[in-house]
Amino acid sequence: MTVRPTQLHTGSHDLPVSDALADFMTDGWATPPLPAGTRVPGFAHFAGRRARLAASFPGERLLVPAGELRVRSHDCDHRFRPHSAYAWLTGLTGEDQPGHVLVLEPDGEAVLYLRPRAPRDAGGAFYRDRKYGEFWVGRRPDLAEAEQLTGVRCAHLDDLVHHRSDRNAAHDAELTTVLSELRLVKDAWEVAELQQAVEHTVTGFEDVVRSLPAALRHPRGERWIEGVFQLRARAEGNGTGYETIAAAGAHACVLHWIRNDGPLDPDQLLLLDAGVETDSLYTADITRTLPLSGRFSPVQRRVYELVLAAQDAGIAALKPGASFRDFHRACSGVLAEGLADWGVLRVPAAQALAADSGLHRRYTLCSSGHMLGLDVHDCGRARAEQYLDGVLAEGQVLTVEPGLYLQPDDETLPRELRGIGVRIEDDLVITADGARLMSGGLPRTVDGVEEWMDGLLARNV
Repeated sequence: MTVRPTQLHTGSHDLPVSDALADFMTDGWATPPLPAGTRVPGFAHFAGRRARLAASFPGERLLVPAGELRVRSHDCDHRFRPHSAYAWLTGLTGEDQPGHVLVLEPDGEAVLYLRPRAPRDAGGAFYRDRKYGEFWVGRRPDLAEAEQLTGVRCAHLDDLVHHRSDRNAAHDAELTTVLSELRLVKDAWEVAELQQAVEHTVTGFEDVVRSLPAALRHPRGERWIEGVFQLRARAEGNGTGYETIAAAGAHACVLHWIRNDGPLDPDQLLLLDAGVETDSLYTADITRTLPLSGRFSPVQRRVYELVLAAQDAGIAALKPGASFRDFHRACSGVLAEGLADWGVLRVPAAQALAADSGLHRRYTLCSSGHMLGLDVHDCGRARAEQYLDGVLAEGQVLTVEPGLYLQPDDETLPRELRGIGVRIEDDLVITADGARLMSGGLPRTVDGVEEWMDGLLARNV
């Protein structure tokens, strides 16, 4: 009996390309041009950003890659999102950027090394290449079109000559740090993009409330909520800026609950932490904790109003020149006082708040906010003295998001408090004399939330 060798690699499931088909594919194609005058949104801002980066490293050659595709499973990749630093310097934010590199030469000239659109010739990459071919993933600009879009000289990616052996890990880390620090203060265009992200997010939260009757009927209502918000995020922007947290009941006590596979109980609260990312890749980050019945119970109201008081104190602490940590300290002080008044903390609030104690953190744990921008936790590679231990400046955008997470198995808590999680998170921009609430389109008070939900649900009947 003849034994056939086992085929270990299946390869593509598509049929082979015959010579006749290959020949037929070489001609008869129109070339629709890019509309004249097309520029990346925010075009006027990018040259100045590149100049500031080059000035931070005089005489050095800097490489800022867009990043590479990542495999999701077998031959399917995750949707591509360019690295935030690359997007900040070029304005290129599309899914056609994997592998591309921005180079700032020692004299400060910027060059974009790109994979231009494949010619419709005998090579056939435009239809043969499943990863980058235009028949598979869509049109991308040629070099001249890319120069028109960005105002940067463009060259073929194959012409980029650099060797990994020349890379220096310490220099790479310094470049990453400087890029984070340059992005700490947002210009007016960035603030406007973030405001747009916030407004779309507000609409997404309204969609969620309208969908509650259907979500309450579904055995995985949390996931229904996630899907409703995702629809708005994809319809209005690039998608969500991070994985949506749709946490009902005790799931709200899991700080980064993204399984979203639980049911909804009308007697419980829903903690929804979600943000729309615009096509320019700026994201909102907002949390509301909503009563699934439309009305807070007395104990839910008590927890919510303590968190709201903490947030009010944090927002009041925002102003140029204030320590970044001040608003967190203000939030923590209110929470600790409230926990002590409830008898949950068995030591005075001042003692719990001491640096060598922090006992109140059993019930709140995480910090009360962070910078916001192209990344949901923006500028995270900045030096501590420039960010966490630094001072606030006009034009910075950040979140204020205190919370109480009263674990269902915590026997230090009265039984009626166990399993309640509340976070209230808003986005703010530092102004000359304080801060502007960007997410004021969503109510924050107990009465405001209930009236808002009433109105949306009544219109949904």
